[in-house]
Amino acid sequence: MTGDDRHVLAVDLGTGGLKVGLVSLLGEVAWQDNLRVETTWLDGGGAVQDADDWWRQVGAATRRGVAAAPEAAGRVAAVCITGQWASTVPVDADGRPVAECVMWMDTRGGPHARRVVGGPLLGYRPGAALQWLRRSGVPPSTAGDDSFGHMLHLQNDRPEVASAARWYLEPVDQLSMRFCGVASACPASVTAAWLTDNRRAGACAYDAELVRLSGIDPTKLPPLRPTGSVVGPILPSVAADLGLPAGAVVVTGITDLHSAALGAGAVGDYEPHLAISTTSWISCPVPRKKTDALNALATVPGVTPDRYLVVDNQDNAGRCLEWFRDALGVPDDGYRLLLDGASKVPAGSGNVVFVPWLTGERSPILDRCARGGFLNVSLGTTRAHLTRAVLEGVAYNSRWLLGAVERFAGRRLEPIRLIGGGAQSDLWCQVVADVLDRRVERVAEPLHAQLRGAALLAGMALGALRPDEVRSHVGVEATFAPDPTTRDVYDRLFAEFTRVYKAQKGMFARLNGRR
Repeated sequence: MTGDDRHVLAVDLGTGGLKVGLVSLLGEVAWQDNLRVETTWLDGGGAVQDADDWWRQVGAATRRGVAAAPEAAGRVAAVCITGQWASTVPVDADGRPVAECVMWMDTRGGPHARRVVGGPLLGYRPGAALQWLRRSGVPPSTAGDDSFGHMLHLQNDRPEVASAARWYLEPVDQLSMRFCGVASACPASVTAAWLTDNRRAGACAYDAELVRLSGIDPTKLPPLRPTGSVVGPILPSVAADLGLPAGAVVVTGITDLHSAALGAGAVGDYEPHLAISTTSWISCPVPRKKTDALNALATVPGVTPDRYLVVDNQDNAGRCLEWFRDALGVPDDGYRLLLDGASKVPAGSGNVVFVPWLTGERSPILDRCARGGFLNVSLGTTRAHLTRAVLEGVAYNSRWLLGAVERFAGRRLEPIRLIGGGAQSDLWCQVVADVLDRRVERVAEPLHAQLRGAALLAGMALGALRPDEVRSHVGVEATFAPDPTTRDVYDRLFAEFTRVYKAQKGMFARLNGRR
């Protein structure tokens, strides 16, 4: 098979949804399916998902894809998994879960993480923070909502699970192991364990000193392979069960941050992309390791061995609109109704301001106690005003983050490639362009950017394309230029937006802080 003929079974495991696609090595989607994934919330800060259910859904969707697109399925040369990260699946020696996946929102490991790194300096003990900043680039979360905290939670609070587990795997690595039977990870997939030595681009090793300081059992950390390398062939039983070619291989899994950069065609130095998915982030590749602790920005190993990728996260973006829809009792398919109404409201939403910190915030402020809401609502405020305010509030948050990222990168970032479910809305794209005062390029099929990114990574792993060819294989569907007539209103309301946090952070801490 030639590079143009071969396809990838790409899987994008999101927090609330699962996408499975048959995608060419050059990023063309031949078939895809979307499924829901459910999170169970537990007392004490727990948030879990059923990793066995992921595998059942991936299998069922793959069989549907084989039936619907047999030619593409017959040319599958690789499997590549991307998706949510900073979550932990304890598995046995065969890769089967021995307990539920501890999700990235789960904070039960917080007390244990604070015993390792907690202290008086921005919540950290200076000596411990310095060790992590110098070696990994980011200290573990003192809230426990990352893989570092999850592993400590399992070891200390659930010893029976820890005893049964052979490996602690990220979701993408757990699904990869189900396909090929090999336990593995890569510097990109285990980012949120904060245990790799990232001082040299291309390094592929755990840092022995950080592992020692963490207290995490090193025998349960999966072996590392270079990002974008081949892990091994699909198990014959899996290939036969799913109807895939027996010679297909599994490529290392990557986070949705990495697949987004690839799927946006933003893999050159300082080429930015912005995601409006469940969460949101702004990222770009950079040549050097760097950390901005005050704004919760850092770099992590990139999609190519010689580069890093800016990492940050805003916890709520598309989820804000979903929450608003559900709060109003609008049907699941009611987004169009809400957006049509919002399109008739002038910029500024009648001076209504929405702050999107529904579950706290990470970047450019790290405050797990912050919460969202509408401000300056009056009797004249309509549902349409509130809907547009949600779109604008998410964009204000992105503008706040963009300022920090541009200072971090040392330059203006433009144009910005836009991906994610929110990018499907022309109105939201224009709001983002206007609020950020940047030219925005919506990539083709923005909802499938991560599926495309996983396939492009596999394409590089199999030699079908080079990193410098990626951008040419990602089309731009529409470009949105800032409307200068909105500049004054958005500058004024953005200034108020940032003042809201400064005025209310004390209240957030009093109402939502640890007791």
